Amino acid sequence: MQTGQRVAVTGMVISALLALIKITTGMAAHSNSLLADGFESAGDVLASGLVLLGLTLAARPADSNHPYGHGRAEILIGLLLGFILFSAGIAIAIHALVGVGDVRQVPASYAIWPLILSIGVKGWLLQLKFRAGRKIGSASLVADAWNDGIDMVSGFAALIALGLSLFDPVRFLLADHYGGFAVGIIVILTGVRIARDTGLQLMDTMPDDWRLARIREVAMSIAGVQGVEKCFARKTGFQYHVDLHIEVNPGVTVFVGHDIASQVRDELREKLDWVADVLVHVEPTPGE
Repeated sequence: MQTGQRVAVTGMVISALLALIKITTGMAAHSNSLLADGFESAGDVLASGLVLLGLTLAARPADSNHPYGHGRAEILIGLLLGFILFSAGIAIAIHALVGVGDVRQVPASYAIWPLILSIGVKGWLLQLKFRAGRKIGSASLVADAWNDGIDMVSGFAALIALGLSLFDPVRFLLADHYGGFAVGIIVILTGVRIARDTGLQLMDTMPDDWRLARIREVAMSIAGVQGVEKCFARKTGFQYHVDLHIEVNPGVTVFVGHDIASQVRDELREKLDWVADVLVHVEPTPGE
């Protein structure tokens, strides 16, 4: 099993255990904040499952119908994850406010411990998924890492709300319910951000400036390349496909121009592991 898939499976198992602990304890302790955080963790199980599906589909090799590979499936999963989080956040927020006027019972103090456990574990998962996602260029795994980061924030919000209810039940009895509502709002904002980021990739948004500069730098290092007129790149899963227009001496033969273009392509693929392939167009240097 590949690194990304192992990380996704690990996230599923841990999120399932945390969801079970938080929902069970939240019901027993009558804590709405803990329940909301537990439902959010249950959604993480689905999220990690989708990420695993996306990574599996994206790993399929290119074929005659998909010459650029199947990497876009992984980006689509990231977009779907954003929409799911957005919908889940709305449901969590509504659930937190239902019956808020009928609250009479103070949550049990032991409800704090699952939240503390969750914050610590999610912090570890955040680092694990970020490192793996950035290493393999996985949009959905990075999105899932952001989800874990927001889990930490929502966990802190739930912990503060629960703490207020326990500290002064007379003045802050409803704080536990409003804490659950805050968790829902945080999840909604996370879903919007993830959907926006993955949507930009589906729109073939150009990569960061440093990547484009690196492509130009490597191309210019090849003997015979006198300039780079155009440089475009689009992400198709884990890697980028590059369209490059290089300038060469107009007096060289077609054979020499082709050889220079081949060297540029090979050098870019060798030195930049995030480049899947390069289409090189040869043009005459202006003024020569």
